[in-house]
This record gives sequence, structure tokens and C-alpha cells, in this order.
Amino acid sequence: VQLQASGGGLVQAGGSLRLSCAASGSTFSNYVMGWFRQAPGKEREFVATISSSGESTYYADSVKGRFTISRDNAKNTLYLQMNSLKPEDTAVYYCAKGRFSIIAGQYDYWGQGTQVTVSS
Repeated sequence: VQLQASGGGLVQAGGSLRLSCAASGSTFSNYVMGWFRQAPGKEREFVATISSSGESTYYADSVKGRFTISRDNAKNTLYLQMNSLKPEDTAVYYCAKGRFSIIAGQYDYWGQGTQVTVSS
């Protein structure tokens, strides 16, 4: 499985970004997917996860109500819509394939990451 994240950038606080993660090499619709992020000097942090069908999602409290995870299995693509961005959302964002879990160790394939920077 290869995962390619994109869509990061520089945005002002209160703005929005949509991240994408293109998957190839296997049957995307079979997999649970997730988003994590890592800020400089901090550990990798769970953001959101979504079931293989897209029917079930789960969010970190820090992003609940602001971020939306979704997927298009026909396009082999995972998304993260990020609204009302805050400076503390600044991090490298990673997409990953794994289990329906908040634990990074439960994910076995990772994308390369995309930088999100939120200015105040």
C-alpha cells in the first residue's frame, strides 16, 4: 500500500484547508484509515479515524466539531476537511492505514506527511 498525502499549506487562523490522501497498491475500500499529526518537539498525535465503509468515524477532542474525516472509495482517496483552524493545529499531518484506533502503533502503513501551518 502506498499513501500520498497532499493539500497542506499556510493559512490564517480561522481559515480552512482540505487534506487528501491518495492510496494505491491494494484494495482501499477494505481498510480503516486515519489521520495523525506531529508538531515540532512533540509526539505524533491522533486526529481522526474512519471505518472502511465510511460509516463510522472518531475524532480527537481537540478537533471535534472543526475537522471532518471522509473517504471516497471509488477514488481511493481519504480526506480531512479542517475548518476554524487554530495556530495549535500547526503540524505535519500524516494519513495511515490500520485499525480503528487512536494508537499510532495500530497503523501499519503511513504516508509521507503534509505540512499545515496556521498563522495567528
